[in-house]
Amino acid sequence: MKKNKIDIITLGCSKNLVDSEQLMKQFIANGYQIEHDPPIIDGEIVVVNTCGFIGDAQEESINMILELGAAKKSGKIARLFVMGCLSERFMKDLTQELPEVDKFYGKFNWKEMLNDLGKSYNQDLAVDRILTTPSHYAYLKIAEGCNRTCSYCAIPLITGRYQSRPIEELIEEAKILVKKGVKEFQLIAQDLTYYGLDRYKRLALPELVERLSDVPGVEWIRLHYGYPAQFPYELLRVMRERENVCKYMDIALQHISDPMLQLMRRRIKKEETYELIEQIRKEVPGIHLRTTVMTGHPGETEQDFVELVEFVKKVKFERLGAFIYSHEQGTYSHKHYIDDIPQEIKQERLDYIMRIQEGISDEISHNKIGQTYKTIVDREEEDFYIGRTEFDSPEVDPEVLIRKDKQLTFGDFYSVRITDAQPFELYGEILI
Repeated sequence: MKKNKIDIITLGCSKNLVDSEQLMKQFIANGYQIEHDPPIIDGEIVVVNTCGFIGDAQEESINMILELGAAKKSGKIARLFVMGCLSERFMKDLTQELPEVDKFYGKFNWKEMLNDLGKSYNQDLAVDRILTTPSHYAYLKIAEGCNRTCSYCAIPLITGRYQSRPIEELIEEAKILVKKGVKEFQLIAQDLTYYGLDRYKRLALPELVERLSDVPGVEWIRLHYGYPAQFPYELLRVMRERENVCKYMDIALQHISDPMLQLMRRRIKKEETYELIEQIRKEVPGIHLRTTVMTGHPGETEQDFVELVEFVKKVKFERLGAFIYSHEQGTYSHKHYIDDIPQEIKQERLDYIMRIQEGISDEISHNKIGQTYKTIVDREEEDFYIGRTEFDSPEVDPEVLIRKDKQLTFGDFYSVRITDAQPFELYGEILI
């Protein structure tokens, strides 16, 4: 056990990661040594930043807490703190059932941890953080919370009402990150497209993206987690006109049949969804759309699923993920619907969708052979440098495996010609 050292473990999404990065900056300012997701736990204090979105994530968080609780009992660590979405959602139960944890904090009150350790929160560092990502890219969280009322989603129960961060504060944070070497920004929120309505009484995402694109040193801006209803169409002009705004949109659609969209409380209809996709692709030629779809929501019939399959086949999303409905306590679905689709049917439907998508992805990837793309290099492996184009977000999208013909620098951009392809990987060579 190393005195004055804190190990921080982050579970869940990139929004949690940003919280951990901010906490790390505050700990360092207070004289602690910090290690994030260490291979070996050896700090006297351990902080677990948990996920509480769906059952599997909750189980992962609980197992991690139990493992660390056992380490504390055996004297390997001195203190154990838990923060994040799981403790925000189940604070009372967790406090009673896991007494080995010194204290639970929610998603928003983690600053109290500093006071509990006899330290203080430094307001001057409020928009600063220690990056856990490679130094050339970072996640920029533009809001907290969600005002949508989708039937299946527990996020509003955890995060509360939507709270947009001020534009000026986000510009300041981007400038600080650029000074640290960040060139690529992944804009994240529970719902990007709602940004500004609470604070400015208007859809302000287009303005925010345009102003961020004006910050010197910002090479790429990529947008994650849009919502189809009330889409800010002015954003498409910004994407089309600004070279450093990636032609990429992550917009979760979940389903396409009108009965399912109504049961899911998505506030959009099938025809409107098709019109939205058509408009996006018309106004931003070459854009890559990422979406997620859900199988097994209560009430999903075979006909609903057939419509979903036809939707995936027809639209041919450049990026698509799928997940199985989870009957989450406290959600509208949990209160009003019966979880009536057998688990094996949910899984069969998901597997079928993903087999279709693999073929679509293979076709899209092979159409890129012979094309040249601006590519950022993330890391080096034994046989290849690993990079990404503007159409590829870290962790979730395909990568470009670049032949080691030349010495490349991590975080730099290169022109890469695609020489071969697989469904979820591209192969390329550097052009002089």
